[in-house]
Amino acid sequence: MPDATPAKTAGTRPRILHLITDPRRRGAQNLARDLHRELRRRGQASALRALAPHPDAHPDAPDTRATTVLGPGRLHPATLRALRAAARTADLVVAHGSATLPACALALAGTRTPFVYVSIGDPRHWTASPLRRLRTGVLLHRAAAVTALADEARAVLQDRFRLPAGKVRTIPNARAADRYPPADGPADRRAARHALGLPADGLLVAWIGAIAPEKRLDLALDALDRLPDVRLAVAGDGPLRTALEQHPAAARAHFLGILADPAPLYRAADALLLTSDSEGVPGVLIEAALAGLPAVATDVGWVRSVVQDGRTGALTAPGDPLALAEALAKVLAGDRAALGAAAREHALAHSELGVVADRWQALFTAVTGRERA
Repeated sequence: MPDATPAKTAGTRPRILHLITDPRRRGAQNLARDLHRELRRRGQASALRALAPHPDAHPDAPDTRATTVLGPGRLHPATLRALRAAARTADLVVAHGSATLPACALALAGTRTPFVYVSIGDPRHWTASPLRRLRTGVLLHRAAAVTALADEARAVLQDRFRLPAGKVRTIPNARAADRYPPADGPADRRAARHALGLPADGLLVAWIGAIAPEKRLDLALDALDRLPDVRLAVAGDGPLRTALEQHPAAARAHFLGILADPAPLYRAADALLLTSDSEGVPGVLIEAALAGLPAVATDVGWVRSVVQDGRTGALTAPGDPLALAEALAKVLAGDRAALGAAAREHALAHSELGVVADRWQALFTAVTGRERA
């Protein structure tokens, strides 16, 4: 099936247009791409478009090359016109990411094409000011439905923006298990390290994300400074990279830049570290869990829906490098294989794409009134 949304035909399953902010590999974009691929695998018409380009999008990454960009800027008039035109041949637009919310509210006004907004972050963090809360609430009321990644997030959305209970659905974040296979023994782990230019031996912890203030890579490096026998592999880029490369612990940190595919790093590592001040349900935690990797994470947003303290990894309070170091040391010294196996079992049951896609298709049917099969 070509990557286009065919003209509407009565009596068929709804044609879906997934909208992402830009072509980068980030949480909202990754969920959209995985869901788009799964729907097409099931024979459902699905297309994916990005509002605008981004300078940090890796030009050689397959996902970047395959993503059609609508216009020069997220809310540029030409972008909104292109979105409106694309939506004419769709039965439903699924808006992934905060910038897609105002774009859909503006571009689809007066049309018959509804949109569903996918909320992936913690609204208590990104709508802290009264003005932003009011503006976001107005936009959310324009959506035909809003999805939250956890029941707690759904409750926050309903209460904070006075959304009707039936308008907000819980649909977990998800990833395709076959894209994140666990390491097949020590030889596979060493091969993954070699491919990434990482040391073959010793304890290695992965950190994956934008090197931006809210992700708190500084805390990861502060924790690393307390663990002299551990190395850190940092996958990502951002405005704080240059400064943090001067951190005293950076001598044992490997800055890999943005990886087109993080799966080899999960196979190379002994644990994943997440140090954010704010999150929803991070996709990297699901990816690591599917790869059989235990995680140490700050207990923010709805992280605990993926990381079960003491069973699949460890949770700590945000902003505490000593607690992070102690938790990481305990996980690394413990039965990592058992923790990783439990993490994978939990992810397969709750966050595997095939399971979650069923819930998405049920929502599409409810919103459009079109048959699912």
